[in-house]
Amino acid sequence: MRERFDLAASQQGFELDAEQQRVADKLAELGTALPKRFRRPSGVYLHGAVGRGKSFLMNAFFAGAPVPGKLRVHFHDFFNQLHRTIAQHRSSANAVDAAFAELLGGLQLLCFDEFHVHDPGDARLVIKLLHAVHTRRIALVATSNYRPADLLPNPLFHELFRPAIEFIEAHWDVVELPDGPDYRRTGRRSGSGFASGTWSRSPPAGFESPTAAERTALPVNGRTLRASAVRDGLVWFDFEDLCATATSAQDYLAVAERFSTWVITGVPQLTDRDAETQQRFANLVDVLCDKDATLHVVAEHDIARTLTEGRDTDRTASRLALLEST
Repeated sequence: MRERFDLAASQQGFELDAEQQRVADKLAELGTALPKRFRRPSGVYLHGAVGRGKSFLMNAFFAGAPVPGKLRVHFHDFFNQLHRTIAQHRSSANAVDAAFAELLGGLQLLCFDEFHVHDPGDARLVIKLLHAVHTRRIALVATSNYRPADLLPNPLFHELFRPAIEFIEAHWDVVELPDGPDYRRTGRRSGSGFASGTWSRSPPAGFESPTAAERTALPVNGRTLRASAVRDGLVWFDFEDLCATATSAQDYLAVAERFSTWVITGVPQLTDRDAETQQRFANLVDVLCDKDATLHVVAEHDIARTLTEGRDTDRTASRLALLEST
């Protein structure tokens, strides 16, 4: 299985660096052990700096993993599905366990991209999820920008998540991909999907600013979001309507299922905003990058100045570096 990683890198025009090779070796060992029925390994928690190729390595591993029951999903997306499934089973005696049975049934391998926890409300649910995965003997591979000990970093709630941290460290191999080049910043832009988007002070050529008549109440998850315009596969939002109000990653996921092109105007310097607003913007970028939606941002400042000292700045800046700044 090890050669699959080198082949995948070659197909994308690069070679694995020494640290990436070390991680590939570890994942290849896991892949070899996966088919073993009675001694299936628990998995790997892969963490490290942004843009180092964690998602690439996990995706290469997932593609070659020799088991039929496998799922690769962004952590935001999985939690969106989990909340929806719990709601569908709300009449059950234990809706959470019923949701786990539905989502995890038949799996031998579960791959989470961008595993992170900021919401204290989700902390106990994540703990239950990790126990459910382990009890079902599902191998887990997760990528994260956080060491296990740094998950749910808010000091007011961090102790809530300590049981999960200890569980991860006890049952999964914790592997670090050390600091090195951010390949999103140094690589070539693909010119498609998320990487075909722009960051500028005015709407990109060919995009007419919305008129007042185009303002739309967009139904999302049982309520409405105010969109500046909806045009076929394009949705246009003002930052204040999308990130400065009580929206969630689940809302962004629902809208991303309907629209492949987004325009966000009026993005301010985020250090002027509260932590919740900063986190919503980071979540939005995460969702759109994972869904490979085209994003055009109209901002007051360049990316670096917009994100200075913001939450999850490194991860967000790395993704936004894929956009063409004009």
